[in-house]
Order: sequence, then structure tokens, then C-alpha cells
Amino acid sequence: MAWENFKVEHQRLQIVLAYKENLSSMADICRRHGISRKTAYKWVHRFLEHGEDGLKDLSKAPHSPNQIYTNNQIERAIDLKLRRRRYGPKKILIKLKEQFPDEDWPCPTRLYEIYKDHHLVTSRRIRSRVPATAPLGNLINSNDTWAVDLKGWFLTGDGQRCEPLTITDSVSRYLIRCTHLNKHSVEYVWPIFDEAFREYGLPNRIRSDNGPPFGSTGVGRLTGLSVNLIKAGVTSEWIRPGHPEENGRHERFHLTLKQNVASPPKETLALQIQSMIQFQEEYNFDRPHEALNMKTPGNCYQASPRVWDGILRSPEYDTSTDVRKVCQSGCIWLNGQEHYIGQTLTGEYVALKRNENDELEVHYGPVYLGKLSDKGLARPKIKTRRQR
Repeated sequence: MAWENFKVEHQRLQIVLAYKENLSSMADICRRHGISRKTAYKWVHRFLEHGEDGLKDLSKAPHSPNQIYTNNQIERAIDLKLRRRRYGPKKILIKLKEQFPDEDWPCPTRLYEIYKDHHLVTSRRIRSRVPATAPLGNLINSNDTWAVDLKGWFLTGDGQRCEPLTITDSVSRYLIRCTHLNKHSVEYVWPIFDEAFREYGLPNRIRSDNGPPFGSTGVGRLTGLSVNLIKAGVTSEWIRPGHPEENGRHERFHLTLKQNVASPPKETLALQIQSMIQFQEEYNFDRPHEALNMKTPGNCYQASPRVWDGILRSPEYDTSTDVRKVCQSGCIWLNGQEHYIGQTLTGEYVALKRNENDELEVHYGPVYLGKLSDKGLARPKIKTRRQR
């Protein structure tokens, strides 16, 4: 009997995943599994509300007394929901248990039914799930990798442009910075990182996409910001073009940010900035996170032991390498010949070292820039989604 139940639940999961991942139309899915559209949508909605547990058959046994909320509990649960409209039943229950630890609280499903009866919940929109973060560097401890991105600009009620820049710790999900960015130039962006480093210490890596101010189409994908990060002792880590799943956690976080502070935008830019400050405090210390076993990011994050002294230092190279300074024109000189490296590295020192094939490789710190020959610098190709 248990095996039969497993096969049924497995079939329901196949139906849901086929629909969510756009593998087939709902009509094709229903035809293939021999079910009605009404039944198929029922399992899709149950999965969205309760995960794989929602695909199990509901118990036909009557509710036991300890699964019924008292009137006082219902009032408190509704009051908290009105103050935390974006929280689902699981998060609400965590907060209720924190506030009233001596009381017995039923399961999230029962709480969802109560909210539904009071018109406090709506069916979740069926959307493709943001892909999980693909591994680039190892993620074990806080500050192994910070993720950074721009939310995307929008207009506040008074017509001013707001563009949030966010930094999160990829292990604890701790929101390190959530601030408005005036311009993309390094003069505006670097102070945000400098303040974060002074407050929390240095991470090992910072992961970003390839757009400004984090990456570029230039040599080594470097920008003024990424050069400063390397000089601070932090490795820049870029996702591949066309692969947002490599920063999936941060992409998913931006959906939460939008729902809480920009739907709709505030009346003025000042109010919008204040809203982001309040959200950062709530997100870190009040809002339970399912990926953290319903703990808050603030419970899980620890500051980095790598203290930031505020000094930008040029990368150090092995004594076996040939070190050259990039001049104002973005070039280096080698054997009486000028070779263009890139304006971004003007005034910086790059290392030249021959590999096992006797090819001359050029590096800036940990970043490989390409191979140098009489024909110039041959930069490595960056694979995109279309390239195999």
C-alpha cells in the first residue's frame, strides 16, 4: 500500500514540475496522465502552498482537539498577519510561538484555512521558480561569498529615480547593504563597499553579474570597482553571461525586496530610502527564513575575522614572474614593443609568466587576462548560454 501511495505522489509531482518548467501545455499534461484540468490545477496549487507535502492525500480522520485554534489565538494570528502581510503561515507560526511559547499551536495548513476564511490570503501566482545558485566558489561559512547586484531602477511617487544596490552574505542570507545608488561610477559605489568592509570585515569573494559597475566587456571583465576589490584582498567572481541561476539566491531575494518596498513605490525618494532601511532591519532580525530552518539571517551571520584597514594594496606576485606597470595609455612595454592591456588597469602592475607551452600569460592579481604575443593580448573567450 505504501508503494502505491508513493507512485501516486510521484505522478502528481511529475504533473506539477512539467507545468512549472513549461515542458508541456496543461492540455498535453492532462491528456498524458488521464486527468482533468481541474484536478491538475488542484495539485499545482497544493504544491505551491505546501510543497511536496501538499501532494499527499489528506487524512480523513477528524481533527483532534489540539488542532483547533482558540478564539484568542485566532485574534492574535489575524492581528500579526495584518502587520506582516507578506508573511505566510509558516513564518507567522514561528513568530507566534516566539511570542507565546507556552501555548500549543496547530499546523500551518490550519492557519492558512483561517486566513483564507478571513480573506487574508490569495492563491499564489504560478511562476517559474528562480533557479538555485550554481556553485562557483565553495559556500561553507559566512563571508565565503557575498553576492551583489542592482535591483533595477524605478520611479518614486514624486518622479525621482531609485536604484537599490544590495549586498547579501550567500550562506546566512544576511542583508549587508540595501541602499540607493546615485550613479554607477566607482566614486559612488566604492564608499558603499568600504563602509560594509569596515562594519563586517572582508569576504573571500564577491559574486556579481557582468554589468556595470561590477563587470565589463573589457580585459578580465575588470572595472574600477573590481580593481579596488582585488586591491582590498577580495576576489571578484562573475557569473557567466546568460546564467542568472549562478546568482539565484540573490535573484530570489530581489523578488522579496520588490514585494516589500516597491510594490507600490513610496511617495518620495526619502520615504523610499527609509523603507529600505526598515526592510533591512526586519529581514535580518525578524523575518524567519525557510532555508535557515526558520531562523533569521541575523541568528546565523558572523562578521568576518579579516579586518579591513582601509588600505588598497597592489597585488603581490611570485618572484619568478615578470612584473610590468600599465602606463597612461593602457599599455605595457615588453622587448621594446608596446602592448595594449586596458585603460582600467592604468597605473597598476600586471604579472607575465610563461606556462608549460612556453606561452606568455598575463595576470592582474588572481585574474587571468590572456596570452601575450607579438600580435598583442589574446583574451580568453567567455562562454555564453548559446555557446556549447
